[in-house]
Amino acid sequence: MPEHAAFERYLTEQITKDIKEKMVFIGGPRQVGKTTFAKQIGKQIFKGKYEYLNWDNTQDRRLILEEKLEAESDYIIYDELHKYKNWKNYIKGIYDKNKDRIKIAVTGSSRLDIYRKGGDSLLGRYHYFRMHPFSMAELQFVKYSGVPLEDHPKPQRMKHTEEVFNRLWKFGGFPEIYLKEDASEFRRWHNERTDRLIKEDIRDIESIKDISSMQVLVELLKAGTASDLSIESLSGELKVSYKTVQNWLNILEKFYYVFRIYPFQSKKIRALKKKPKLYLWDWSEAGEDGKRLENMVASHLLKFTDYLYDAYGYKASLHFIKDMDQRETDFLVAVDNRPWFTVEVKTSYKEIPASLKYFSGKLSVPISYLVVQTPGIDFINKEGIRVVSIDSFLTGLI
Repeated sequence: MPEHAAFERYLTEQITKDIKEKMVFIGGPRQVGKTTFAKQIGKQIFKGKYEYLNWDNTQDRRLILEEKLEAESDYIIYDELHKYKNWKNYIKGIYDKNKDRIKIAVTGSSRLDIYRKGGDSLLGRYHYFRMHPFSMAELQFVKYSGVPLEDHPKPQRMKHTEEVFNRLWKFGGFPEIYLKEDASEFRRWHNERTDRLIKEDIRDIESIKDISSMQVLVELLKAGTASDLSIESLSGELKVSYKTVQNWLNILEKFYYVFRIYPFQSKKIRALKKKPKLYLWDWSEAGEDGKRLENMVASHLLKFTDYLYDAYGYKASLHFIKDMDQRETDFLVAVDNRPWFTVEVKTSYKEIPASLKYFSGKLSVPISYLVVQTPGIDFINKEGIRVVSIDSFLTGLI
């Protein structure tokens, strides 16, 4: 199996380029590798002449507030700075004073791009990247390099494809636990990660009075992965208001624990306009195999669309398709709201689902995939739909 060096993360090339001109903000879930990556940039690009300051560290916090920067540093990393109430104005001031001398990276386990309430805007001073867990393509050093809508993802099978897939399937893509590949550590890591997310990260910023009920919500969401999200149903089970559940979901999404995708809207179909589907950032927490399989594909597709948007500015988006007649297809990737490709996920191949054929034709989708768990399968049927194994399909993304 190929070894994965920390510096070889999929964002390296673009961030190395962007940080020369602006600040770089790197958001993403807890333990996805943001800090390790930012430090590797310091070691490799800035030859070790960098400073790391973590808001959660008392001594670092004092240095941050005193605005003391090391004279010999060319690069400074601010970690979890968004927990500081006045962080936007602070980082704006630091950047404006020192932009000709020091390059700046800001990392955090929350969506740094949405904390814009009050104070001066940072617009034009930074590029924002969302860091995702390891994926099939990243672990095999493959990167999509085409033009969306013109060049389609190219599923491919490499020497270690099946082996990498099995490891990702079992342990998920978070670097620490993927690299350890230890079942006992895997279970402990799951327990500790969720606990720390709610009791430390979320509590530091958000006002949550009923932590225990929010923890119950997390367990319900794991069981409901890849299903239509019903806030009414969750509200009834938890015995809290609709508004409270909605707020908790927004917080969990803000902290990269869950993500939601919404029905694709088009005049060509009578699409549903409500109820998104919900997935976990860590697909290894999804329950039964079918849901985990769909969640794994959803996570890879989200990484793909986020990368196209963050690194190259393509307005790529991830949706599912469902109409008033209850026809449904798992995923549709669009660019500028134009359908690019659809994906239906199955554990095995029996036949092409009627809904996939229907939406592919009705929406004039350039290419459609039926992705199955069966290793080695890859052919194009008479309707032009490509039936391909999940490991090969995911290797063609990012």
